[in-house]
Amino acid sequence: MYRFTYPAEGYDETALDKKIILNLIMKHYGLVQNKYKCRDYYEGRHDILSRNRKEGLPDVKIVCNHAKDITDTATGYFMGNPITYSNTDDTDITPLLSAFDDADVDDVDADNAQDMSIYGLAYEYVYAKKDEPKPALKNLSPLHTFIVVDDSIEENELFGVYYWPKKDDAKDIKTWVATICTEHYNWTLNIDNDVKAANTLTETPEPHNFGGIQIIEYLNNKEGMGDFEQQIPLIDAYNTLMSDRVTDKEQFIDAILVLYGSILGDDEEETKEAQEELRKKKLLELPADAKAEYLTRAMDEAGAETLRKAIKEDIYNFSHVPNLTDENFAGNTSGVAMEYKLLGLEMITKVKERYYKRGLQKRIILFCNFLNMQAMAQDASSVVPTFARSLPKNLQELANTLYNMKDLVSMKTLLKQIPFVEDPDAEIEELTKQKEEAIKQQQEMFAMGYNNPPDEDEPEEPEEEKEPKEAAGDKE
Repeated sequence: MYRFTYPAEGYDETALDKKIILNLIMKHYGLVQNKYKCRDYYEGRHDILSRNRKEGLPDVKIVCNHAKDITDTATGYFMGNPITYSNTDDTDITPLLSAFDDADVDDVDADNAQDMSIYGLAYEYVYAKKDEPKPALKNLSPLHTFIVVDDSIEENELFGVYYWPKKDDAKDIKTWVATICTEHYNWTLNIDNDVKAANTLTETPEPHNFGGIQIIEYLNNKEGMGDFEQQIPLIDAYNTLMSDRVTDKEQFIDAILVLYGSILGDDEEETKEAQEELRKKKLLELPADAKAEYLTRAMDEAGAETLRKAIKEDIYNFSHVPNLTDENFAGNTSGVAMEYKLLGLEMITKVKERYYKRGLQKRIILFCNFLNMQAMAQDASSVVPTFARSLPKNLQELANTLYNMKDLVSMKTLLKQIPFVEDPDAEIEELTKQKEEAIKQQQEMFAMGYNNPPDEDEPEEPEEEKEPKEAAGDKE
């Protein structure tokens, strides 16, 4: 993964150099071209569609979009369920969670996860709404966004750049605008002629109240590589094989008819008439010593099918994303067996999760700075995000496991493992209320039974039975 660097000693966020910013944009614009291929493959525009064969010959072009299947499976497994947050100290994070809900962080997280799988990295922009002072989020295209770091071993982030086309479809005008986000300011750069010339850089930067760079980077892995990027040659091979198999079927239908010991006509005109009659009636009369047969190429369907399965298996094996429609996932499978089959996917998802947590800490700091939650901003690591895998759960097996661990693990930790519990803290509070109400009802019922006087219609104890008791007492 290429990192854009700039010397820290020559950097001043209050006086950016327009030429340097333009050079960085031009360099990114050139390096990112390979990512466009990843986008095309996810959207179904594969190289097989540009293949051209000789004119007049069948040329079937089939796109088997394994790239989209890999990305959708990996993204759904990683971010199919919303992220939940808890706090390890006594600070109230309710304002932060409310701000997250207002900013629709779940939608942005899903978009980020998809970009990570396709391009190998994702970006988001934290900004303040114009109409109301609330923080908001926007997913940015990795094709037009990058982060610049200093040249130290720590690679401290200096600023982020996002450039995008500004179009007027009514007039067919297309210009480019770049936003440069530093720790305390935002700059605007206008560009014309498809990122080739810069016009103006705002002389006065616009300050912001986030206390950090508003563009956040999320890596898919250390190399910044997409989930199917290395499998593109295998996907091309699969597309070629399937296209050629169908093309061979087309050529088989248009096979050449060979006559031995006979001809269809004495001249060209009779031959054409005989060809037309043969197409219509599907009947051919030949002399006794003549024969006819189609000239075809023998197709090894068994070998082609074996090759198809091998290529498809390699695509999913090397991407570590399983084919969930495979027969190995059919039927009722225990949780341990399912986890073993998803071991490769779980490993790459753990890497995604580790890098995504780094970005989430930056997001929390920016939101807390904007909301004046300074204590929380200084210790953003106390807010713990919890990722839930999006897979069918064996609730009976899970319930037995949680019950056996109830004396070893806290209630909050156990509730985090239940897929349909989104907020463990709220669930614990609700459970406490239910227990208190149940105890109160029991106390009220007990009090009513204790204070209730005996019924007047109930017969009293007979006198004959009382006297022996009194007599017994006198003898004592």
